[in-house]
Amino acid sequence: MAEIGPNTRLRVSPFYEATVREGVTGFSPYNKMLMPVSYGHPQAEYERLLTGVAQWDVAVERQVEIKGPNAAALAQILSVRDISKIEFGMGRYVPMCDHRGVLINDPVLLKLEEDRYWFSIGDNNILLWARAIAAERGIEAEIEEPDVSPMALQGPKAEDVVASVLGDRVRSLRYFGFDHAEINGIPLIVQRSGYSKQGGFELYLLDGSRGSELWDIFREAGQPFGIGPGNPNPAERIESGLLSFGGDTDDQTTPFEVRLGKYVNLDLPDEVVGIPALRKHHAGGLKRHLVGVKLEDQNQRPGHLRWYDVEKNGTRVGSMTNGVWSPRFGKTIGYLLVTTDVQPGDRVEVLREDGRFAGTVSDIPFY
Repeated sequence: MAEIGPNTRLRVSPFYEATVREGVTGFSPYNKMLMPVSYGHPQAEYERLLTGVAQWDVAVERQVEIKGPNAAALAQILSVRDISKIEFGMGRYVPMCDHRGVLINDPVLLKLEEDRYWFSIGDNNILLWARAIAAERGIEAEIEEPDVSPMALQGPKAEDVVASVLGDRVRSLRYFGFDHAEINGIPLIVQRSGYSKQGGFELYLLDGSRGSELWDIFREAGQPFGIGPGNPNPAERIESGLLSFGGDTDDQTTPFEVRLGKYVNLDLPDEVVGIPALRKHHAGGLKRHLVGVKLEDQNQRPGHLRWYDVEKNGTRVGSMTNGVWSPRFGKTIGYLLVTTDVQPGDRVEVLREDGRFAGTVSDIPFY
């Protein structure tokens, strides 16, 4: 089996040693780091997320910090959603676009202070982008990647585990709400959030030297609740209708095409990167949209290797961006980025390297 050689271009997280002890069997590169993607028991990991509590190393979810008197102005220029009403201690889902109106990230923006913000980013170099836009606009601000590494607890029992460690105050946090915390001298920010629809929290570790300690504290606290390791689960995220930036988007995708239009405020000033182009896209109408598909083939097949062509009545209409075996439905489901004449209920064919597979177009989410 081929191996990735150790190098300084691909960093490990503060929780790396803990995940090795847990028996991690697979990693994926993300934001120039290694993200655990399997512990060798996919069905158990899926069921744990849906019925109990799963512990995730998501330190690859890096933060871009913008600090200084101009921080709020720069954060808005980078966000196509109005952020003027974000309260202290709250986050907001904010698409980011380039000058073409093309989606380049979909981070959560956290407002820590009046002059201090974090973009909790997907897989792209937003640190470089923020610095470039600041220089382009002549805006002075401190733009850095701080020593911040999230660990997630997800699942219906996650709240009980977090409350057992940090106290019942966490139960009152609103979605994307966050607060400072400390456990055994380990500084944290705890936020009600996470890349699943099962509920949970992300714990932003503020001292990268103490990752294993933090992992073990919550691992022990979670034993009465059946805690175990996991990762952002592809089956659960597709069943639930969650977008994967870079997985379900290409270099032409606008927020409108992937169901993010409600997070775009077209009345923002022209200085916001992407807003003039997005107005034109909106006026021109949608040409593509993201929908679901359920394939008839009920065999569990290898994972999605690339975008696959999709045909309707023998004509190519777009691509299947991601697909996964769904335990809930007992078949492969996935997303299609296709022309808008393809609608739920339509019949299509997906052209994989191992054959042509018929399916029915579905609404998103699947349940």
